[in-house]
Amino acid sequence: MSPDDLKTLIRSVPDFPAPGVLFRDITTLIAHGEGLRAAVHHLAARAEGAQAIAGMEARGFIFGAAVAIELGVGFVPVRKPGKLPVPTIGVDYDLEYGTDRLEIDPGAISPGLKVAIVDDLIATGGTALAAAELLRTAGAAVTEALFVIDLPDLGGADRLRASGLSVEALMAFPGH
Repeated sequence: MSPDDLKTLIRSVPDFPAPGVLFRDITTLIAHGEGLRAAVHHLAARAEGAQAIAGMEARGFIFGAAVAIELGVGFVPVRKPGKLPVPTIGVDYDLEYGTDRLEIDPGAISPGLKVAIVDDLIATGGTALAAAELLRTAGAAVTEALFVIDLPDLGGADRLRASGLSVEALMAFPGH
């Protein structure tokens, strides 16, 4: 299946999570076996050369772990606070209405490890920027971020590019 075919598997949900928002739901894509396999294949083809894949909780785990399996490399979970049973390093980052935090096990990163970030969607880029900062702090070489969906009007991909990341998405939904 091509990325254009995959785009037809994304469900649009109006007024979620708030009035006026058109939510792009990947549930219908991940429930479609051929579509999920194709999305993972397309992402993995773009991540060749990565020595590990990092995915942010929660939907980044779905695609990131599958891409890591396809490439035969390790997966680094970028977690919400308090979820890892070992000492962690973390980074706080701004959300539209507040702050959040991401954490990783620094023992999962060897110095210079080439890590690609994989997530389901890029909107404003805050979470992906925080993940890149965190992984770099741990010693990873993070140069690319891959997404199933880009919402280009929200500027996240441009923010990531400005931070030195190569950004690719399988599909874009402009205007939202």
